[in-house]
Amino acid sequence: MSENETTSNSPDETFEIGARLGTELRAGDVVLLTGGLGAGKTLLTKGILSALDYDVDEVTSPSFTLVNLYKTERFNVYHIDLWRTDGGDPAFAVGLDEIVGDEHAIVIIEWAENLRNFHFTSRVYRIDLAGDGDEPRRIKVKLTEQAPAANV
Repeated sequence: MSENETTSNSPDETFEIGARLGTELRAGDVVLLTGGLGAGKTLLTKGILSALDYDVDEVTSPSFTLVNLYKTERFNVYHIDLWRTDGGDPAFAVGLDEIVGDEHAIVIIEWAENLRNFHFTSRVYRIDLAGDGDEPRRIKVKLTEQAPAANV
């Protein structure tokens, strides 16, 4: 497992951190994002998709749709938001079993702390964004080659 922490002093820096991560991703990878409202989860996701040559103006928070699919030349990127999955099993609500079964997929999950004990069998990036408003963001990234469960 590798871990690092960085500080983002602006929205542009948060976007760039996402873009750097996007260059490292490979099919099957999962990105679990945690942090409060306005912490930069969607902005980081836009950076990831920018690195995958996707039009970032088309990237929006899936708060109401729960899942947005972005098809890039190399990957199917599933952008999932678990904020509004009240009650029940959030993984079931968004069809996570099927999504992670897509061999060309990268899965990005916002509000991953709402995910219960879902078992991923691939590389998992756990990213916690702390801070809001105009203050700098503390961004902590942990990479595990195989996560035992998704207890974020």
